[in-house]
Amino acid sequence: MNIYDFSATSITGEDISLEHYKGQAMLIVNTASKCGFTPQYQGLQQLYDTYRNQGFVILGFPSNQFMNQEPGDEKAIQDFCQMNYGVTFPMFSKLDVKGKNAHPLFTYLSEQAPGVLSGQIKWNFTKFLIDKNGNVIKRYAPSTKPESIESDIQQLLTS
Repeated sequence: MNIYDFSATSITGEDISLEHYKGQAMLIVNTASKCGFTPQYQGLQQLYDTYRNQGFVILGFPSNQFMNQEPGDEKAIQDFCQMNYGVTFPMFSKLDVKGKNAHPLFTYLSEQAPGVLSGQIKWNFTKFLIDKNGNVIKRYAPSTKPESIESDIQQLLTS
């Protein structure tokens, strides 16, 4: 099993296999519109703008599991991201990232790159870096600013 075995529903309702991103480095992020870390959308978009033509993609997965910080529907989430942060990287439908109803992708990511105290995702804006071959390379805490991940992305893109 690898990252390409999973699929998810895009924010516009299409079923997308992660195999679509094969050969690209990925940063998978669980997001929320009403979180203290929400301004990270700006840094994420900057990374995407800088590296997308070099084989890098960011995939955003909204989740409402942390203090109801993503209460809107897909249209509201999409509008918020585009109007406030100019988000153009692929966004997906709202899903669970932990617990018994967690999307299988996030169960897999958490198993491949467990957190410090447990494998479970503890908050919005947890980030997972995936190499061009679909291997989970690293997990970043919600407080890790996107710009501090840039050197890891550069390393993946040149290896």
